[in-house]
Amino acid sequence: MTDVVELGFPSLGSIPKTDIPQRAADFKTDQEVRWCPGCGDYAVLAAVQGFLPELGLARENIVFVSGIGCSSRFPYYMNTYGMHSIHGRAPAIATGLASAREDLSVWVVTGDGDALSIGGNHLIHALRRNVNLKILLFNNRIYGLTKGQYSPTSEVGKITKSTPMGSLDNPFNPVSLALGAETTFVARTIDSDRKHLTSVLRAAAEHRGTALVEIYQNCNIFNDGAFDLIKDRTNGADWTVRMEHGEPLVFGTDSSRGVIRDPENGMLTVADVNEVGKDKIVVHDAHAEDSAYAYALSRLSTKDLPYTPIGVFRSVEHPTYDDQLRGQVAAAEAKLAGDHTSELGSLLRGQDTWTVD
Repeated sequence: MTDVVELGFPSLGSIPKTDIPQRAADFKTDQEVRWCPGCGDYAVLAAVQGFLPELGLARENIVFVSGIGCSSRFPYYMNTYGMHSIHGRAPAIATGLASAREDLSVWVVTGDGDALSIGGNHLIHALRRNVNLKILLFNNRIYGLTKGQYSPTSEVGKITKSTPMGSLDNPFNPVSLALGAETTFVARTIDSDRKHLTSVLRAAAEHRGTALVEIYQNCNIFNDGAFDLIKDRTNGADWTVRMEHGEPLVFGTDSSRGVIRDPENGMLTVADVNEVGKDKIVVHDAHAEDSAYAYALSRLSTKDLPYTPIGVFRSVEHPTYDDQLRGQVAAAEAKLAGDHTSELGSLLRGQDTWTVD
């Protein structure tokens, strides 16, 4: 039995909810999970399955759409509706679903190769349109499914099967790309940090509009240890900037470092808190309307990871593409209902018709 109730997730709108208690096991299928042992995808799958019961949604009103790649096997393991679609085209298919079916919670699962190479065009247009989608971008900086070629996020000089002398390509920063497209919700998290990953997923689900979550995910076969610097239990905190809205951006094992604005160029940079003073430390504002601040944060980290912000970069409310599209359709239907014959005749005999001999 399902009914429409509010459970504190405004982005869910009129999606039917269930009054039957759910567990993580309810979102697991009978399919054998076929990723390499030790793959970071397992951790993300467990986090998603553990988090979804909080939404209280009927499983038949949840859809996972994926493209091609290791991460794109995700829909097989989710006991919801799903589609293992075409390489790079998951955002386009998901846009159609979200636009046509207001009663669905639509999630896209993709990887750095699938989303940012062949699917780059589809991704940026979904982001700029602000379709009500949740996009999980697994970034392992390598092509895993095709056995270890460099990807659009691989660092310069990366030696792989397809770049034996080192990659010459300047890599994408997925967060910077998303912010450049004016995405209304952008976040970054790490596969092995279950608590942080779950909190970011929760924030993405609460957002109405496009939510892009970049997940640093380890491929232990073809790019093992890509994120060891920030995952290190002893020193990882020295290189990781954990962002919390309304809190000063201080980090390090002893909170001795902080993010400040460079007085010369206005860009964000890292400084010693004792040297500059606590009053100079930037207070994180995830709700800043201008995306320039969030973009500056995304450029804080180098391609070798120091210093890496994780958390929600930006979360602002804008009208969504699918809501506005449904509004236009309703308005057109209402207009046609008033005088269907004349409207149809005007359309057929208007100036945008031609006579072909």
